Amino acid sequence: MPYAFERSNIRMLRIRRSEHRDGVRFMLSGRIETEHLPELRRLIEGQDGQRVLTLDLSEVKLVDRDAVTFLARCEAAGATLENCPAYIREWIARERAERKNRRRKTPTRRNPER
Repeated sequence: MPYAFERSNIRMLRIRRSEHRDGVRFMLSGRIETEHLPELRRLIEGQDGQRVLTLDLSEVKLVDRDAVTFLARCEAAGATLENCPAYIREWIARERAERKNRRRKTPTRRNPER
């Protein structure tokens, strides 16, 4: 079942859902932007958690930072990012490294009363 989100002819995300023996595949096409994430999240959360979830990104042309964070979280939760463009994969890796570094640099106060 295809879903399409369009604000203008330029900014569009198309989502095609298909089922296979072990799971569900969402084929994403176009741009993934912040405005698309609530609906994409709703579609993903509506799936059976016991089945394999695959996000096929072969036709994704552009993503914003929120989309990269969302994709990284999906992957961390067990989803497969298939045909992920190299620039998205690199961006996800960079975001994870930055997040890890921020956690290390955050000072912790052992005794907040002092």
